[in-house]
Amino acid sequence: MCESSLEKSGSEFPGGHPRRADWVLLNAEWIVTCDSKMQSFSSGGMAITGDTISAVGPSHLIASQFTAQRTLDLKGCMIIPGLVNTHTHAAMSVFRGMKDDLPLQRWLFEVIFPAERRIADPDMVYWGTLLSCAEMLTGGITTFCDGYFFEEAAVRAAMDSGMRAVLGQGILDTAAPDQDGEEQSRDRAAAFIESFPGNIGRLRPSLFCHSPYTCSAGTLQWVKAFCRKHRVLYQVHVAETAIEVAESTALHGLRPVARLDELGVLDTGTLCVHAVWLDQEEIRILARRGAGVSHNAESNMKLASGVAPIPDLLSSGVTVGLGTDSCAGNNNLDLFSEMDKAAKLHKVFRKDPVVCGASQVLRMATLDGARALGWHDDTGSLEAGKKADLTIIDIERPHLAPLYDPVSHLVYAVKASDVRHVWVDGVQVVSDGRVLTIDVPSAMKEVKRLARKAGGLDGTSIP
Repeated sequence: MCESSLEKSGSEFPGGHPRRADWVLLNAEWIVTCDSKMQSFSSGGMAITGDTISAVGPSHLIASQFTAQRTLDLKGCMIIPGLVNTHTHAAMSVFRGMKDDLPLQRWLFEVIFPAERRIADPDMVYWGTLLSCAEMLTGGITTFCDGYFFEEAAVRAAMDSGMRAVLGQGILDTAAPDQDGEEQSRDRAAAFIESFPGNIGRLRPSLFCHSPYTCSAGTLQWVKAFCRKHRVLYQVHVAETAIEVAESTALHGLRPVARLDELGVLDTGTLCVHAVWLDQEEIRILARRGAGVSHNAESNMKLASGVAPIPDLLSSGVTVGLGTDSCAGNNNLDLFSEMDKAAKLHKVFRKDPVVCGASQVLRMATLDGARALGWHDDTGSLEAGKKADLTIIDIERPHLAPLYDPVSHLVYAVKASDVRHVWVDGVQVVSDGRVLTIDVPSAMKEVKRLARKAGGLDGTSIP
């Protein structure tokens, strides 16, 4: 049981009158706060005022101390923080299922990159991102960290969806859909950051160097300096495959993480994506620099990239969040599935049923995911004063009965389809499983149109 915000602050209010809130949520069977102590309690309630959580506590105290225009009875439900997806390429929902079961390098260079050259433009990025937002919201994800091209279109989609997002403009030295080479990539980076809307508090800009093997040392350093100047997150795929490590060692005499460290780009504002092939010294480097890691278990499994040393990273104090990667390489944006796979993968790989326990993995999908993005002061846990980002789970389902431990259920039993309601920034964006902010049929129609342009939707071979 946890000490509620109401119990800490006392029950007396000025004049003895209840406080006014916009939403009062009552009678939840469980609230899992995902705070620093991972506290949970039964028969709980919440009050939301504006975009902020006013109180979390026993339902009877919430009911007696708050009034609201909108009250929701959550009997048979569980309240959890909105989940945090620390890595995806949301526009790539357009390529979901395109040529699966290939090695990473062949898949990228023979399938994905050619498809992007054919159809990647702002229209594709907007609709692909919007469809991904619908999928994430109905699966209880309220925050996502993105990286792609024409990212201004992804910003519009995230804005329209109501989600919280870190939106990263992709950077490469080679030709890409929205840049011809190294010099133009710098112009794209600057233009994206400088034009980013500053009046949407739930959206933040970022720059995403694709990888140390597609960006030169100069590009990696210039982009990082630009990120430091503008105080935005720096993202980079790193050490995803054994081939990448071998090539880095042969060309530079350093493994990928060690090379990034030598280039001076690792710090608390850096998110290292995948980080599969690390040695112990590289783990110490990440811990020492305070860089975060996005663990993408299902993508790593499907592309046979390997098993990241997550237990070692966690024991070394590295902040690890969970990511889905794109629909093209996963093939979904389901963090409940990701939690289940992450917990089980490391157990079987280490032959130890204790590693990556449910509480630790749930934290990776919530508070630690937010921490990896630099957003833990605002989201990732249910605490008074934080933004009202929350997900309501329907636990009156056959596969969720009985319920001994809500944290265990969230990792090993709950499915994305069990999500009933979702709030972001105090605004309800999903009600009874239906997205309120997106015309989902229209988004699906547009993505199918784009898929026909990409080729292969009718079963024919990809050019």
